[in-house]
Order: sequence, then C-alpha cells, then structure tokens
Amino acid sequence: MSYVADPRVDAYIDALPDWQQRICHEVRDLVHAADPEVEETIKRTVQPYFVLQGNICALLAAKTHVNVFLYDGAIVPDPEGIITGGHDNKTARTVAVKEGEKLNAPALLAMFEQIIANNRAGGWRKLKG
Repeated sequence: MSYVADPRVDAYIDALPDWQQRICHEVRDLVHAADPEVEETIKRTVQPYFVLQGNICALLAAKTHVNVFLYDGAIVPDPEGIITGGHDNKTARTVAVKEGEKLNAPALLAMFEQIIANNRAGGWRKLKG
C-alpha cells in the first residue's frame, strides 16, 4: 500500500517493541486503506493521529497493549464488539490490542470508513446533535 508517511509517526512506531510495531503498522495500513486521502500527523507532542476532515483515530502504546482511539462520538456501530473502553466517553472510544491478540481488521476497517464518512458529512458532533 502506498501513502505519504509522516517520519514522526515512523519514529514513534520504530521505538516500540516488535509486537507493538506490528499492531501499529497494521492499524496504520488499515486507516490509509479506508481512504487514500487520510493524512497522518503527531498531536499532543508524540501521539500519532490519522485525520481526514477531522480526527479518525490515534495510536498510543501502553506497557501491555496498544490503544487505538476512535474519534466517533460513540455513534459508529460496533457489531463485532471490538470496542474495549470508553463506552460512555462523549468523544472517543478505544480498541485495546494486547500482545498475541489478532486485530479484527475487517471490523476496524468498517469503523474507519464510517468515521471518515461521518467526518465528510460534518463530523460526529453535527450528526449526533
């Protein structure tokens, strides 16, 4: 897959243990596969964000897992039950992936596509409100 990679995102991922690198690369590829116009950047000093007319998701590696923050205002359906945290959060929910776990790529890709569609329609705040 070809996309414009932000070297700061590369640096963030490259500094992680191998198992976290694999998860981050898979998420990165999925979000770019959701739409070729997705851009990546760093916000909050070091955190990788993926954006297209608003935030789509962010990555945060923790000691025992990688958090994928989905910026959807809790309006994107989760029929496969991949959301692991933030169910009551008004801005973002999380998918935590632990070492040895397999990422549910089809479900996450569908959520990215819906978040992008919502962003293009004015964002989750507008749609929810």
